Amino acid sequence: MNAKTLKSLGYLVVLIVLAVLAQRFGGDGSGQRAGAPETATVEAGFDFYVLSLSWSPSYCEIEGADADKAQCDSGRPYAFVVHGLWPQFESGFPRDCPSTQGEPDRALVDAMLDIMPAPGLVRHEWRAHGTCSGHSPEDYFAETRAAFAKIAIPAEFRRLERWTSVKPGELERAFAAANPGLGLDAMAPVCGKRFLSEMRICLTKSLDFRACAEIDRNACRLDKAVMPPVRGG
Repeated sequence: MNAKTLKSLGYLVVLIVLAVLAQRFGGDGSGQRAGAPETATVEAGFDFYVLSLSWSPSYCEIEGADADKAQCDSGRPYAFVVHGLWPQFESGFPRDCPSTQGEPDRALVDAMLDIMPAPGLVRHEWRAHGTCSGHSPEDYFAETRAAFAKIAIPAEFRRLERWTSVKPGELERAFAAANPGLGLDAMAPVCGKRFLSEMRICLTKSLDFRACAEIDRNACRLDKAVMPPVRGG
């Protein structure tokens, strides 16, 4: 075997190694693990859940004309709503996992609209995150509802009548006070632009509160953020 052939084989080996690494860690340079395989289960496919609660008025302000009209123009007084229940690794997260479960049917989508106020959101969350849970659509959204039911929204943030400036740490402390056992290292307020847009809460697979270092590190760092008032109703 001559030197030119050996060199070509060397290049081939490098390309194969790079392809394997890209499949394992994702090709976007983020270092996050790729989506869980189709055979993933609740027990083995991921480490914990993140329940993301969206402050609906902030979503509507941030997205403007691009916001989902079912959520923002319905006249319903949406406050904190479920953005999603996300399977999570200790570092990174799976997404868009292969699944043979099919899509949630219309009845299931409609049944979720009291806590996830747009049909498009329900379907998107199934495709992006529910497929990585190891559950059927029915069981995944039952788990989502159970996670949401576990959280007590602090009384002062159940409805805002006026534009409010709030320190992200104040929101965290309010959630901790309203939910015994929920530590400050188990949640993270999230900001979009100048708005306080979400509260992300970490839960075990059995829906107990648990610390989550990576989520906590990515909390909003603004000194103060704005929470718009609830719309309608």
